[in-house]
Amino acid sequence: AELPCGKGIPDGARFYFVHSYFAEPADQGCVAATTDYGVDFTSVVARDNIFALQCHPEKSSPAGLVMLANFVAWKP
Repeated sequence: AELPCGKGIPDGARFYFVHSYFAEPADQGCVAATTDYGVDFTSVVARDNIFALQCHPEKSSPAGLVMLANFVAWKP
């Protein structure tokens, strides 16, 4: 299923990451998106009313602006 905060964002959209740290969730069921940048890493986790990003959406326009607008409109 499509993530509510990802609506209107195409696969392969580019997002800004400022560092090389990333989470490795023990429960892979919460992984909503991954990013390949030399290594494949978890970039979005989501479950119930939790939605967390590894990137900086405010610096990732236009896709980041769409993600932020979707988040503001989201009603989990």
